[in-house]
Amino acid sequence: MTKTITKSRERHHEITYQVFVQSFADSNGDGIGDISGLTAKLDYLVDLGIEAIWLMPVHKSPSYHKYDVVDYKSVHPDYGTLEDFQAFLQKAHVLGIKVIIDFIINHTSTQHPWFIESSKGTDNPYRNYYIWRKKSDIEDEIYKKKISKDSDNLTQWHTSTGNDEMYYGFFWGGMPDLNHDNHKVFDEIVEIGRFWLENIGVDGFRLDAAKHIFGDGREKDNHKFWEKFRSVMQSIKPDVYIVGEVWDDVKAVVPYAKGIPSLFNFDLSVSIFDTLMKGDTLVDSKTSLFIKTLIANQSLFTKVNSTYVDAIFLSNHDQKRTASVLKNRKNKIKQAVIMLFTLPGRPYIYYGEELGMLGDKPDEYIREPFSWGNDSKFQTSWMTPKYNKNAKRVSVENQLSNPYSILNFYKNLIKLRKQTPVLYFGDLKEVKSGNNSVLGYIRSWEGQSVLILHNVGNLTEEFSLTKPYANYSRILFSFRSALDKTGYVTLSANGTILLMD
Repeated sequence: MTKTITKSRERHHEITYQVFVQSFADSNGDGIGDISGLTAKLDYLVDLGIEAIWLMPVHKSPSYHKYDVVDYKSVHPDYGTLEDFQAFLQKAHVLGIKVIIDFIINHTSTQHPWFIESSKGTDNPYRNYYIWRKKSDIEDEIYKKKISKDSDNLTQWHTSTGNDEMYYGFFWGGMPDLNHDNHKVFDEIVEIGRFWLENIGVDGFRLDAAKHIFGDGREKDNHKFWEKFRSVMQSIKPDVYIVGEVWDDVKAVVPYAKGIPSLFNFDLSVSIFDTLMKGDTLVDSKTSLFIKTLIANQSLFTKVNSTYVDAIFLSNHDQKRTASVLKNRKNKIKQAVIMLFTLPGRPYIYYGEELGMLGDKPDEYIREPFSWGNDSKFQTSWMTPKYNKNAKRVSVENQLSNPYSILNFYKNLIKLRKQTPVLYFGDLKEVKSGNNSVLGYIRSWEGQSVLILHNVGNLTEEFSLTKPYANYSRILFSFRSALDKTGYVTLSANGTILLMD
């Protein structure tokens, strides 16, 4: 066990839990989750097996989601104080849990002091902290088709009272983009990073909207920006962990790996869900849906950065929850969990996924209150749930005592991964099962191998352990499957088996 934990810390493979503080645990009865509530519930996360926490934005902000920051060196008053945060961080570290926070540097809130000053006129020292242009120039460029339909357009330029110019905000008018061509902005970002790493003591950052630092057509500038950012952050904290959101096709994402040593694998979550819903491992008659692609992509990333770690997940705060995608079919949900914890990379768990919480767009309903149980004083109530109205059914209280619950299934899989170094660090190799419903792969590390077989179909399937798989005879984990004395594996619908050599 010690060896596993030490290795994971060195190579940033910690099993990470994503928390939306607003919805997680309320310590003062106002219905809104807060830092003190999260601190009180750290024992729950320890029991779950979590090794790191990613906090969605905690800074002062006018919105419920807080991705439009007003003060980067603050904690939102609804969430508590910096002292509350430091108490939380101290307890997390004592418990062996690392903490990373969302770092939103593509944009700020229009209520940020920088933007308020910037809006005062062209001669204001903060004017160039943001991107301003004359409305007539923008309209001329669009008219002349210098800006394509898929690129920056008039809807991303916004008016500000008392200004003849418009400011750029890629996402919406309330979140104006920072001007990263201004070196003073980078200096500000560095000081904010230094504050959280040195003064407060967080372990790293999740980088929001990492591909939007510069506009369309400036991808190389984005890559260089993050290389510089990483270098400076490592000079402040050598073992800083950095993970980035670059939601794009793999060819566009790969170059970011030099500056961002861990990136979220959006394609993998889609592939897992597609496989489980189709009940077929093939795109066509010959092509594996994702194992071959996953191996090929890993090779691309490690060529750019030899220490790259894939950030793997099933769902997050921007995507439909796993249980909703899989139509609340418990066996499919559990098989998706097995896939997550048997594939290489750093697994991320979005809060409530371990309970089988439901959720779909719009975003508020993917971020509904976490369900502790009917009598819990920590239950948040800032919004009325749409998909998890029966809080008792999905609650921690209800599931802890049920050995077959999704919560206990998560706990068992996390424990298995932590106790099995090959599942943390092993290479990945495809197994050609000869059966479109049976997905197979091997994880190998330091002379140890595990054969993983998933039946993603709706009928019982068999797999014969003939050469080269005859040595895989010890069951490490079994779900809806069996191995007989003659070397035949029987896999019920959505059954999985892990076999050691």
